[in-house]
Amino acid sequence: MYPADLVMPMKAELTENGFTDLTSIESVNEFLQKPGTTLIMVNSVCGCAAGGARPGVLASLDNDKTPDNLGTVFAGFDMEATKAARDAMMPFPPSSPSIALFKDGELVHMLERHHIEGHSPMMIAENLKQAYNEHID
Repeated sequence: MYPADLVMPMKAELTENGFTDLTSIESVNEFLQKPGTTLIMVNSVCGCAAGGARPGVLASLDNDKTPDNLGTVFAGFDMEATKAARDAMMPFPPSSPSIALFKDGELVHMLERHHIEGHSPMMIAENLKQAYNEHID
């Protein structure tokens, strides 16, 4: 488990921009039951989270259509919440970082680590924007 002083600034990068910090199984399950579209990012300490995933997911929100609900769990810190989020992302294997879009509780789009690692934030943002435009009314 990572120390809080390392994790908290990485969490804040998302929570200060409208993401709900999901820290328990119950909070993840309740969040996924919200109507509409829900984006959940599995945040991480890795370089591809800092260099691609977090900036990319934030840039994706500069779009006409955006998810109704924004949430995040932190791998290696919020262990139970991360497991609950990953369970909802099945059949995709656990991946950190990763970003999932749900519509009325159903997984409709997934970015795994191999879609993030080595890709620019703008490429990640464009991938997500396309998903928003396809799945959000």
